[in-house]
Amino acid sequence: MTHYNFDSRRSVVRCTGGMVATSQPLAALAGLDALKAGGDAVDAAVTTAAALNVVEPISTGIGGDMFALVWRADEGKLYGINGSGRAPAAATLEAYYARGLSKSDPVPPVGPLPITVPGALHGWGALLDRWGRRSLADALEPAIRYAYDGYPVSELIAHAWARNAALMRQFSDTAKAYLIDGQPPQTGQIMRLPALGRSLERIAADGVGVFYRGQIGQAIADAVQTQGGFLTLDDLTAHTSTWVAPIHTRYHGRQIFECPPNGQGLAALLALNIVATFNLRAMSATDAYHVLIEAMKLAFADAHRYIADPAMADVPVAGLLASDYALQRRQLIELDRANAPAPGVPPGGEDTVYLTVVDSERNAVSFINSNYVGIGSGIVGGETGIALQNRGAGFSLDPEHPNCLAPRKRPYHTIIPAMIMRDGQPLYSFGVMGGPMQPQGHLQVAVNLIDVGMDPQRALDAPRFRVLGERQVTFEPGVSPEVIEALRQRGHEILPPDLPDVYGGGQIIHIDPETGALAGGSDPRKDGCAIGY
Repeated sequence: MTHYNFDSRRSVVRCTGGMVATSQPLAALAGLDALKAGGDAVDAAVTTAAALNVVEPISTGIGGDMFALVWRADEGKLYGINGSGRAPAAATLEAYYARGLSKSDPVPPVGPLPITVPGALHGWGALLDRWGRRSLADALEPAIRYAYDGYPVSELIAHAWARNAALMRQFSDTAKAYLIDGQPPQTGQIMRLPALGRSLERIAADGVGVFYRGQIGQAIADAVQTQGGFLTLDDLTAHTSTWVAPIHTRYHGRQIFECPPNGQGLAALLALNIVATFNLRAMSATDAYHVLIEAMKLAFADAHRYIADPAMADVPVAGLLASDYALQRRQLIELDRANAPAPGVPPGGEDTVYLTVVDSERNAVSFINSNYVGIGSGIVGGETGIALQNRGAGFSLDPEHPNCLAPRKRPYHTIIPAMIMRDGQPLYSFGVMGGPMQPQGHLQVAVNLIDVGMDPQRALDAPRFRVLGERQVTFEPGVSPEVIEALRQRGHEILPPDLPDVYGGGQIIHIDPETGALAGGSDPRKDGCAIGY
């Protein structure tokens, strides 16, 4: 069980050169070194992500997916990339029903059935091909060094590793790659990942193609099929990343940007649209929390109903983000009672890593990479040391749902990077990791920054709530007991505050519009830091 004491007493990190913020200090330092060696924000982001694959492997890696928002200062333009993978070609509803599952069942989160094509590495390569100043081999070098030479495991990562140990023991290749004599590494123990290091070394030498068309990909496909799964080398070869136009909403003079579906960033924007119709600053703490919770519940109701792969389903983004629709949904919030909302009808028209980088030219990257739940499916690709995600657990097996499983379809995705802009310029590059906590974290961090006027560190330190479903909600210590009791009286079902690791963890970099100086914060719920020069 993890406990946090608030305030974290961390100060804001300030600099005038470049900055990296992420959930593990060694990875942040690798990214900063990339900046100081002449790389730009994209080089540093990929370097940081690769290092996280080694120093926080129970959360992220090239067996998972990625999304990013990229601000290019010279163009004055924000780009988005969807680096999420698709279901195998043989992953049909009929095939899953033949395994004893029904349309009302979830896709099992463990084993071969939730494994989708890993999209992260392809996304890294696409970013470097477009903007990188350094090579993929340069970006992978720190990760390879940590994998071979070893690193001392940091405290909260050791805690998460222990939580995943029982799953790792179910699969011999996974136990061999990620446990030491069958045990997870302890805090401060030196951990080496030579199998993963060899795979990264081969990718550095031969390029991304060895993963998607070559020996590494074949080893991954063979391992999944040995376990009874559907993934093939053809599925890997067919994979492509997708450049996407970010979606946004306006909130109190700011523009908040997210990646479009199949990601759940839309949920954060839906909640912000509803909250914008209230005056939080004039409200009591109880009323403000009530509005934020109810708005988040309404947003989730719509997200779970409509978000799917837009290449294979109609996702009414424009209608959902319309101001008239926000006003319609706002009418469902009653200040004196909690509700269990249903999705509306718009007009026509858990473990993850987050990192953010701003370079000296003020290019900015908001970047998220994940194996989904913990180490993912539990399966490692044979001798590759690459842990494979369980992102397919995000599919529905109901053929009537827009997010139903289908061959070569992308599932509902939880990982979401974000940026806040004003007058066409980035103010904050930020994200909050943690499965369904992510849009809730985005909502609360945005309110802290914009409505309350907190600096990046205080915005992350502030205690959070998490909606768990229907009327269930939990609060971190630090929220007034009187406020919590008042919310209970309104019908909120308050769960204990000491549920483990449910409140996420994030990072923020602020770009001062007057001076250009950078100010960074890093979540005390993670081991990481913001670091700059």
